[in-house]
Amino acid sequence: MPFIGNKPSAVPLTSADIADSIITSAKIVDGTIVNADINASSAITLNKLSGNPSFRNALINGDFSVAQRATSFTSTSSANNDDTYTLDRWYILSDGNDIIDVTQETSVVPTNQLNAIALDVETINKKFGIAQIIEQKNCVGLIGNTVTLSFKAKVSSVTKLDNVKCAIVAWSGTADTVTSDIISAWGVEGTNPTLIANATYENTPANLSVTTSYATYSVSAAVDTASTKNIIVFIWSDVTDTTLGDFLYVTDVQLEKGSAATDFEFLPIDVSLERCLRYYEKAGWAQASYPASTAGYTGAITAVPLGVSTNRFTGLRWIVIKRATPTVTLYGSITSATETSGIVVDWNTGNTLGATTVERIADCGFGYVSSTSTSTYAAMYRAVADAEL
Repeated sequence: MPFIGNKPSAVPLTSADIADSIITSAKIVDGTIVNADINASSAITLNKLSGNPSFRNALINGDFSVAQRATSFTSTSSANNDDTYTLDRWYILSDGNDIIDVTQETSVVPTNQLNAIALDVETINKKFGIAQIIEQKNCVGLIGNTVTLSFKAKVSSVTKLDNVKCAIVAWSGTADTVTSDIISAWGVEGTNPTLIANATYENTPANLSVTTSYATYSVSAAVDTASTKNIIVFIWSDVTDTTLGDFLYVTDVQLEKGSAATDFEFLPIDVSLERCLRYYEKAGWAQASYPASTAGYTGAITAVPLGVSTNRFTGLRWIVIKRATPTVTLYGSITSATETSGIVVDWNTGNTLGATTVERIADCGFGYVSSTSTSTYAAMYRAVADAEL
């Protein structure tokens, strides 16, 4: 039996293990089973007993606790456009651009919880929602089986936002090469959006009757579309008669194997962040900052010039190996000015160091930065690696 620390890892304890209502200490490690845990239709895992996380949730950042890009997304810099990533791993799907503002909500949250995602209507009479694409490697065990999607949600008013739906979508195109904008046509109110080719609803989306109080909603479906490679979770408002300033709040989104929803599994924040870093990583910013927001050089990366060569040695390695070779964007901060993408600056003068490129990019990092300048001073910059699906 494999071990995590000094405790067994996830090994199912089934009803067959329980004879004459007696469970021996050989089957339980430092845990207590209560009556509610014993159900003939489900297995009891040692994770439940020992406190080890099971990672049963195939989604990442389902409680919206990680926000590397920003905590608020508006029409500034088109941050709230259709098919645009917002809070880590989650992106907008909307019938047009600037349909909603997106915020990491910290006030309107369930009792004893910290975060939710807030979707604020900015353009009336349009459908909108959020989605997450699951990497193929994390779909193993889900495809071909019944899965359950669950989440907590509420609306600010049911006068207009009175039809919220959710879907488990199968992608049967090339694995991990998903067309993220899965909507071909949004359709009229109450009609499920038409999906693009290779995307299929595995459940039949229906009105969940979300109210002004947080509650848990769930749907189950068999992921049985032929040649499914990836799974996409989609939660949206199916209303075309909205009011400016209406809010939809969502949190604790979980997709798991089985026909019933279990309690949302909260992971330590460092674990959630590390899982997000596989897809998107900032280098040179404090976690509370985000791209194009920081002036000056605090925390910036130094690229040392190699003699009179335009190549500047960095040897930057990503904190987490990316799922694929990422797109890398550099940001330079001219003295006392907001950052600009695509540049590096001279540490001594604060001037832009000519045309700049990143060389030898890999899933583990990149080799060096080069520019047209032969300045003998170090270059300063920050970088973003994007390997989202």
